[in-house]
Amino acid sequence: MKKRELKRLKKKMKVKGNHVIFSLVFLVLGYMMAFSYHLTQGEEEKPALNGKQWERDLELRNQLVELEEKNRALQKELNQKQENVLDIEKELSQEAQVYFNLAEDAEKYRMHLGKVKVKGPGVEVTLADGDYNPDEDNINNYIVHEHHVFKVINELYISGASAVAINGQRLSHSSYIVCNGPVIEVDGYQHPAPFVITAIGDAEVLSSALNLTGGVKDTLVDENIQFTLEEKGEVIIEPLLGS
Repeated sequence: MKKRELKRLKKKMKVKGNHVIFSLVFLVLGYMMAFSYHLTQGEEEKPALNGKQWERDLELRNQLVELEEKNRALQKELNQKQENVLDIEKELSQEAQVYFNLAEDAEKYRMHLGKVKVKGPGVEVTLADGDYNPDEDNINNYIVHEHHVFKVINELYISGASAVAINGQRLSHSSYIVCNGPVIEVDGYQHPAPFVITAIGDAEVLSSALNLTGGVKDTLVDENIQFTLEEKGEVIIEPLLGS
């Protein structure tokens, strides 16, 4: 009798354990179903894009694409300009020597045109009237004339003088000299004797050319002109008047 009751009691306890397991399973399933339903409902509640919003998004996207294309174009243009700048800098560096040479030539031409003051070694020639000779009736036979000055100037230029002046007045390629009574006139400016002719050039060459036997010096002395020559370490000649 006791064994039969014990067996019935065990069977009853086993039935209750199955009920507990089934309850847990159903509880989990219920929770999962509730969570799935809530998630689906949340997605359905999200607002759908209307036509106006979609057009605005499309417009903004197009603007963004357009700006990116412009940026790429500007970057390409910037790169090209930087390359151009580099090319210009390279050309300038190569032409620097050319410009330097041009500046030197311009300075040389200004000097030959008499536009600037020049200085350098050279000579100084003084022509003065001869001493009075009571036996000479013609006074023109012992005063300095324009052709005497011409002889000296021509010889100086032929010997390489780069600049010549008479009594400080610089001569140009178009200068004229005329005799006007007791004075000579250089480009409209009158100068009395003695006439000091200064020239820039190789002093030794200029001096030798003037002192050649039978040359300029001998000719002028024979014509009663007082001739003096001095080599100079530095001769300064001012620019042309009115230049």
